[in-house]
Amino acid sequence: MVNCCGLLTAQKEPVPLKSVDVELEVRDHVATVVSTLNYENKEDKPLEAVFVFPLPGDAAVCHFSAKLRQTQIVAEVKEKQKAREDYDDALSSGQQAFLLEESEQSPDIFSMSVGCLPPGESASIRLEYVTELSVQADDGLRFCLPAVLNPRYQPQGSGGSGSGNAQVTSTPASLVPYTLTFSAQVSSPRPVSRIESSCSLDPLQYLNSEQTKATIKLAAGHKFDRDVELLIYYKDAHQPTAVVETGEATAKLGTLMGDPVVMLSLYPEFPQAVMSSVASCGEFVFLLDRSGSMGAPMNNSKTDQTRISSARDTLLLLLKSLPMGCYFNIYSFGSSYEHIFPKSVEYSQQTMEEALKKVGEMESNLGGTEILRPLEHIYNQPCIQNQPRQVFVFTDGEVGNTKQVIDLAKKNSHAHRCFSFGIGEGASSALINGLAKEGGGHAQFITGTDRMQPKVMQSLRYALQPAVVDISVTWDMPKDVSVTVLSPPITALFQGQRSLVYARLSGQISEAAEGCVTVKYSLAGHPSQNQLQFSLKPAENTGLTVHRLAARTLIRCLEMEEREPGQQQDDSVRKKVVELSVQSGVSSAFTAFIAVNKDSGEAIQGPLVRRNVPTARLMACSMPYSLSLCSAQPSFKTSMMLGSAGSSAPNSVQYGMNSMDLQSAKPTSKSFIGGLFGFKAKKTVKLSGTRPFDSGECRPCQPPMDPLLQVVSLQKASGCWDLAPALATALGKTSEEMEKPKPASVNQEVWATILSLIWLHGFKMDSQEEWELLAMKAVSWVRAQNSPCVNECVEAGNALLGCKVQKDALGL
Repeated sequence: MVNCCGLLTAQKEPVPLKSVDVELEVRDHVATVVSTLNYENKEDKPLEAVFVFPLPGDAAVCHFSAKLRQTQIVAEVKEKQKAREDYDDALSSGQQAFLLEESEQSPDIFSMSVGCLPPGESASIRLEYVTELSVQADDGLRFCLPAVLNPRYQPQGSGGSGSGNAQVTSTPASLVPYTLTFSAQVSSPRPVSRIESSCSLDPLQYLNSEQTKATIKLAAGHKFDRDVELLIYYKDAHQPTAVVETGEATAKLGTLMGDPVVMLSLYPEFPQAVMSSVASCGEFVFLLDRSGSMGAPMNNSKTDQTRISSARDTLLLLLKSLPMGCYFNIYSFGSSYEHIFPKSVEYSQQTMEEALKKVGEMESNLGGTEILRPLEHIYNQPCIQNQPRQVFVFTDGEVGNTKQVIDLAKKNSHAHRCFSFGIGEGASSALINGLAKEGGGHAQFITGTDRMQPKVMQSLRYALQPAVVDISVTWDMPKDVSVTVLSPPITALFQGQRSLVYARLSGQISEAAEGCVTVKYSLAGHPSQNQLQFSLKPAENTGLTVHRLAARTLIRCLEMEEREPGQQQDDSVRKKVVELSVQSGVSSAFTAFIAVNKDSGEAIQGPLVRRNVPTARLMACSMPYSLSLCSAQPSFKTSMMLGSAGSSAPNSVQYGMNSMDLQSAKPTSKSFIGGLFGFKAKKTVKLSGTRPFDSGECRPCQPPMDPLLQVVSLQKASGCWDLAPALATALGKTSEEMEKPKPASVNQEVWATILSLIWLHGFKMDSQEEWELLAMKAVSWVRAQNSPCVNECVEAGNALLGCKVQKDALGL
């Protein structure tokens, strides 16, 4: 028997990574993150430790170094293949080496190799990156430290098995064998109002009396069952800003790193009259992930609603909120894809009812996460005249061909807007943000205790607003100053959402001089513009943060250009990326950080042993029930753990002393057991404490429908409600109680609709974001009836329901 010391993997191998320490510094809306990874080799032979881990998809990795005893080795950026060769050469000659490289399939996955760590030695690895914080619908700034890396589904034939794609070694979140400490310091010209998180935090501490500086720490004992997410709120609303940063002293003038760079943060303000109106047209295409991992609970709790169940509820709200006269369709996907209608259909009571029936039957039973094919099918459908296409994508983002999907969205950006939603921990930020950015839409992440519905309805409000078109940015600068814009053109503007523009400044720049930027656009047929005047005086103490973010922006643009058809034969764009990456010290898909300890003295002796450091993953669905298979055979029981689609599932299910090899079993049934495990279950499957079902989702007894969803589900496509027994039950009344106080001259639908509106305003104001659009549709319907006695209806309805809602508050 072998005695293993230290932390162990699931295969009983020692794990050389002992701890991860993260320090976050936030300045207004820009974050600098420094991660220190501490390795220790407690084995009796030299090790190579390989760690595949997630980072934010838009991070600019700008520093990588290693400390060995008292020696500090700073890595340099090299062309990726050259860096790999240098790393291999160092290891083969017994030298210590360190390699950090970005995945070739997705920019939010990195691989770190720590080579030739001698027995008994320690190494401290420092990784630094900068990133912009996205603005949420409630004006909070979102920072996410990805701690969970779920297995990414790699579609067949997508070319994802090359050398540039390190294999992820993952382990259930509860078994991660290293610790995490996390602290953050926040500073801004405006006071810090509060900081929220889905993780346990120590109390917020202010560092000055103005409350413009604050610090916070992650409470001890982080379980790795969720990403570390912070929502930062400042007391005043976001304002347009400009930050000018001086160039690097040692860099050549006329280059990105040598010249000053300006970062503009633009927050357009639209007229209230336009913002309060909603479109009555559009083609709305909803694309829902039904892969096995969508069966996971929303909040990593066995008692919580599953992702697919929450998505079904959200589709109910969406379908009820669509305007009459629009078109819609619903696609769902896994390893294959389905659509409810052959093509988008006009929104009516009949098509809405048909769609809701199909939505109610949707389960997380379609296998892997192959999103590319359904998106291609959607984009290949001809657009409907005068019905702008809006695509809503709901996914937990566990895909391997991220860049292909984003390229497809960009290719079709002229014909649609894309609103994307990342569901649960470990969703790919590169995929979710990339789809929205290239599709001219908006991205939202639903994690921790977040409810999906309010975030999705916020995006529907964006989609129903008139599209901003003809966007242009013009610069008015001193005559001796020229501007080179580094960011791609702005393709989408939304109320309250930030647009970032990076530009390089060259020429004779006086610190007393000022510049002006004008953003012009057309909104609902009316030309509009916003201006920002700013000083050209460089900001203090920013280091090279703005330059690195600008370099990252330009690198991503060039990488997309390199992937365009016909560019693969011409390596000039790739050479530009490598040159810019090396010059700026910012990582790219074609470069890597490499450090070699050439002063280590004697070569390290002995065979090198590779250890893969596991990353936290979430189980898609755990089943702590006893399982009975009912058939003609004697019954027997077993308990088993279900892995997510595409994850490292157990190789066998134990039946007493026998086992069944899941790798060789073939799917022969669409039953629950057959759907997930690929073998046939006769008759029915019963779970202790659950109802029988035949889907792929691990689904406990469903709780009673939420009262809000009950009321919403009864609304007609036109916006009205019927005075039906089901509505009376949902409002907590009998049919007789509902009918008795109705004014005689008012028809039943108007009465029922006004009662429903009073109930929503009286009892569900905390969920107003979820029902606001469908209530607007109801109000429009009531107005169109020209019904008498509306005041009388409101008074009688308030008396019946015990409310005090004013007619004006209802919008009537």
